[in-house]
Amino acid sequence: MSKKAANGKAPTAASQDSSAADARPPLGRYVYLVIAYFALAFFWQVGKVLDGIKDRWYVFDPESLHQVSQAAVATHPGDMPAIVDYIYANLSATYSPSQIRLNPNSSEWMFNNAGGAMGAMYIIHASITEYLIIFGTPLGTEGHSGVHTADDYFNILVGEEWAFRPGSYEKEVYKPGDVHHLPRGVVKQYKMHDGGFALEYARGWIPPMLPFGYADTFFSTLDFGTLWTTTYVTGREMIGNLLIGKI
Repeated sequence: MSKKAANGKAPTAASQDSSAADARPPLGRYVYLVIAYFALAFFWQVGKVLDGIKDRWYVFDPESLHQVSQAAVATHPGDMPAIVDYIYANLSATYSPSQIRLNPNSSEWMFNNAGGAMGAMYIIHASITEYLIIFGTPLGTEGHSGVHTADDYFNILVGEEWAFRPGSYEKEVYKPGDVHHLPRGVVKQYKMHDGGFALEYARGWIPPMLPFGYADTFFSTLDFGTLWTTTYVTGREMIGNLLIGKI
């Protein structure tokens, strides 16, 4: 005796085929997965190629900036306004406006909260592969360095910076004229225990670093005025550099 459905009718072959088809995942889902896979593979390869040639877009040199910082510290020890003017004057005399865009407005300071540390910064230059800022606070601060897609060079101008990596039992100490190099991907705790300022230079991929600078706004400070100022000035400088061919 054949089995019957709940309504008393035996299931037909057509209805069984329809039920099996409904149970199978739609073909479109596999198509989207294949497309996503190849798109991801394509952009991964493009990223590897660009990462291998990004050096050709650098304008600044870490050693030259270190020398400028040391000269500024030696000429105007402890005098931050004079140090800032000295650094900008040197850079603007060294680099042509057709080569790189620099922000001449040294009064354009804004707060910066990132990794739990707080200070203020003056953005001298921002492009896709480089940024140059003066960062610091006279009050002291401490935080997480962040995990970055760029090498970072922290040239101490005033005060001291202390740094620490897990497994070390001694702090690293950087004084005026010293440079603290944080390689791409390396993580540290850092502290400017009694206040200080530094010329900070990053070279690598700058846009992926921006979320680190924005996160504290959304999850802690809610200082959206500063977020807007940071976004506006960074975007203005990056676009200005792109317009003259500086990536």
